[in-house]
Amino acid sequence: MIEEYAIILSLDTQSDDSIATLEIERKIACGLCGQTRGCGNSIWGKLFAHKSASFKAQNRINAKVGDSVVVGINESALLKSALLLYIVPLATMLISAILATQLLYDTNGNAMLGAVVGLVLGFVWVKGHIMSNSYFKLQQPVILRLATSNENEIKFN
Repeated sequence: MIEEYAIILSLDTQSDDSIATLEIERKIACGLCGQTRGCGNSIWGKLFAHKSASFKAQNRINAKVGDSVVVGINESALLKSALLLYIVPLATMLISAILATQLLYDTNGNAMLGAVVGLVLGFVWVKGHIMSNSYFKLQQPVILRLATSNENEIKFN
């Protein structure tokens, strides 16, 4: 289980499962720019004005807004997501480029067109797979426990 410290921003208790909106708690500033909220040195940080990303997690411990918690996600979920987002589109791109050169005239334009079509098809398939409810339930981060002050001091000092 990959664990990280977060703060609860809001709670959604309308559904059967209590869902919390969280923001990662960074205790140490970046060595390049000194920002603790987002990246201030990179192009992306400058474009998005140091906004921090919030995410949702299952609140099984009934934590309250403002609580500092430890949130976790399964390692296999992270690995599966990385494989889906990188390997599947790349594989469909390569396969369709090869098919385009074999089935159509052997030109670079057909190979490039086949590669683009395969990449788009790969991303569309990944999006459809991710939108299924079973995928989200298996890959959802979970609030594991309330963070104590001792944990924060040991982890970040």
